[in-house]
Amino acid sequence: MENFLRPIYQERASDANTLGILTMEKTNLNSPLTDNFDIILLIIVKEGEHSWFVKHYESASETAALHIVTEETLLEWIDTSTYRRAVEWIINGKVVFDRNEYISSLKEKLRDFPLHKRNLRKAIEFGKLVKSYNEAKALFASQNYKDANSKVLHSLHYLARLAVIEKGYYPEVMVWNQVKNIDLEAYKLYEEFIESREEISKRIELMVLAMDYVIKNRAEVSAEHLLEIMRTKDEPWSYAELKNDPNIKPYRLDLSAIISYLEEKEVIIVVLEETKGVGVYQRKYKLSNF
Repeated sequence: MENFLRPIYQERASDANTLGILTMEKTNLNSPLTDNFDIILLIIVKEGEHSWFVKHYESASETAALHIVTEETLLEWIDTSTYRRAVEWIINGKVVFDRNEYISSLKEKLRDFPLHKRNLRKAIEFGKLVKSYNEAKALFASQNYKDANSKVLHSLHYLARLAVIEKGYYPEVMVWNQVKNIDLEAYKLYEEFIESREEISKRIELMVLAMDYVIKNRAEVSAEHLLEIMRTKDEPWSYAELKNDPNIKPYRLDLSAIISYLEEKEVIIVVLEETKGVGVYQRKYKLSNF
């Protein structure tokens, strides 16, 4: 298959717009990392007609997926965890072309994972975590135990990714292999939940209580990206001001869940501002210790 793809990437390598080319081969019969293709060909370009172009091939019963992605889109994937497989392709893929050591530099950046990028990723995962956790609690309270069970598993997965990011690593597709080695608390929660022999309602009840404690302890650190933005002015923030801040765009859809959780845990407080309506106030938010 690589012989079949070689003319494709050789042609791309001669294009000045191409920054780097990698291949990622399937190592297991079932391989989510390569979307079950035998090989992935990732071509990174400076600019493109499409920000992300995909083409599928087959030759001699082997399959391949060609991904051509612009640098801007790839960096967005990395920063916001939009397409996690791409990060693993860069980290573990075979470099077949590297213009001016672009991929080498990118690999180094992935290893460094600077603090400001880490804080953004933590806020993204924290938003997903509290939203999923709140849904799990609501489903449990309404006795929809199977749906609650599913939401608890999703919550544990977001917690796992958050734990990995806190330690300075990018989460991989098989994130629990990472968590087992770097955050035993999160891994034990997951292990206890999936191996529990309790009835489903009791299993969920115990996990909801345990996760409440774990999430509360991580809240301020996980939401540091948002809290740092809120520290940039003395006056309270309206929800609209926060939502429209361009730095918050990657987790805007989960912002309401984050604010509600931080208010509940008294990390932020509500300030009521009078409006023209009698007895009607606008809710604004500020840090409790600011």
